[in-house]
Amino acid sequence: MTRQRLYTCLLALIHLLPGMAQEPQFGAPFDFPLYLSGNFGELRSNHFHGGLDFKTQQVSGKPLLAIADGYISKVTVTAGGYGNALYITHDNGYTSVHGHLDRFLPEIAALVREKQYREQSFVVTLEFGPEEFRVRQGDIVAYAGNTGYSFGPHLHMEIRETATNEPIDPLPFYKDKIADTTPPRATHIMVYGAKDEGKVATAAGSKEANEVDGKIIFNSQFSIFNSLTAWGRIGTAISANDYMDGTTNNYGVRYVRLYVDGKLVSHSDVDRFSFSEDLLINSWTDYAEYRRTKRWYMRSTIAENNELRMLHADAHRGWVTIDEERDYHFRYELEDLHGNLTAYRFVVRGKRMPIVTRLRNYRYHMDASGDSRFYAAGTELWMPKGTLFEDADLQYEVYPSDTDHADIHQLTAQPIPLRQSAELTLPVRLDKAFDGKKLYVARVDGDRRIYCGGTYRYGRITTRIKELGTYTVCADTIAPKIAPIGETTWKTRGIVTLRITDAETGIRSYEGKIDGRWVLFKYSSKNARLTCDLRAEGIGPGHHTIKVEVTDMRGNKRVVSYNGTF
Repeated sequence: MTRQRLYTCLLALIHLLPGMAQEPQFGAPFDFPLYLSGNFGELRSNHFHGGLDFKTQQVSGKPLLAIADGYISKVTVTAGGYGNALYITHDNGYTSVHGHLDRFLPEIAALVREKQYREQSFVVTLEFGPEEFRVRQGDIVAYAGNTGYSFGPHLHMEIRETATNEPIDPLPFYKDKIADTTPPRATHIMVYGAKDEGKVATAAGSKEANEVDGKIIFNSQFSIFNSLTAWGRIGTAISANDYMDGTTNNYGVRYVRLYVDGKLVSHSDVDRFSFSEDLLINSWTDYAEYRRTKRWYMRSTIAENNELRMLHADAHRGWVTIDEERDYHFRYELEDLHGNLTAYRFVVRGKRMPIVTRLRNYRYHMDASGDSRFYAAGTELWMPKGTLFEDADLQYEVYPSDTDHADIHQLTAQPIPLRQSAELTLPVRLDKAFDGKKLYVARVDGDRRIYCGGTYRYGRITTRIKELGTYTVCADTIAPKIAPIGETTWKTRGIVTLRITDAETGIRSYEGKIDGRWVLFKYSSKNARLTCDLRAEGIGPGHHTIKVEVTDMRGNKRVVSYNGTF
């Protein structure tokens, strides 16, 4: 090849590269100005928010537009979660997910209803091939609403990488359509010592900070200059939100960076995650503090078994060693995708002080690097390798219970989150005449008993748990409640509405029949409403018998009938 031909080929390749590396383009999901009520990666209980929540001008029924060419690949209907949801597989290698929809297009709605009657189930999933429902960018594909676990009309929209099914932050595609000149802001900062290796303290009489379980928490507006001291290995955490123009909502923070004496110690970039990483949120944040105050603190230290990819740290995993009697200068930076940035500075003064090392009871010590098993008086805990984020010491105690079936079993005084569920078995006191299928394990949270399921066998009950804490055994022998709502309007409106509730274990299933025939009743878990539009389901005016059966998680069943002219 001559030098001239080589030059020509290289020049052609240079012109091709920008197109080859070009980012995909997505259009707006609506034809009106875009405002967000939620952003990607916001911290939620046991999971990250997987998309953007677009406001729909406070109403349901706004036409939803396809954001790129592709085909409708799936629709789902659920009582909670996304409610009515639509999936579009795009030609550019991404899939968009649209949740809380009011309704589908008529041809898809007809297929959904057909399957609901065929399977006699409100909850259904339909999948479609590439040639069945092709769409072009800008086509109307559904209508936004308020179904599922939604508490106001809006669109939940995700963009996932089709090959991996991993959600990515959609906001970079809409930066030019969403105004944001408002920087993130912090509310509180936390400083804490590593167990057995570090200690933090404040000056006597300091009004700027509170100490909770060995952690110093202070309002971010205070400088804490010369009042905060520490020795050994310490970590920090920050509670913060982002904000945008034209709304009163708060959002998750895209970038958090911690510098100590000018050196970057750790940082986070909430750009993408996999659903298998959801539970890792409980190690990134201070789980016990969230349970106590419902405030999220993003920790700048990374636990040994936390592989969350959005977190990055130095060789010390974000821990800072205070081993000189001098001032250490800390700086947090919070930044959003639009480049709005806020910095918070505080000083930790190195001060030599004794660090108490607790004697370890190896019977109660759980090693995160291997399998862990604990057994005492009929209580058994089994955690295979990979269950713990870091080593943990049980604080096992047994207390009298207010039930007849078991004592209260404390595994740890403060809740400790797990990377994956562990197996817990508790002993049971049971009269031979009692049905063991009515028993369940409950997590004790103050006066509350939170259902955790369980299977009874030979005097013990076993279940899976997501955190170490305090547990007991309860029994549910009471059937769910069914109550009519607006019964006097059933005839005039042609809509039957019931409230179905279960005080202990929750609703497992329900079924509605009219004149002996299965009929579609729609269930909304957020408000416990069971609704049937008689006319839409082909039930004409006249005398009818309505029969509804509801079953809870322990098999207790309630059946009610209503006879009348509807």
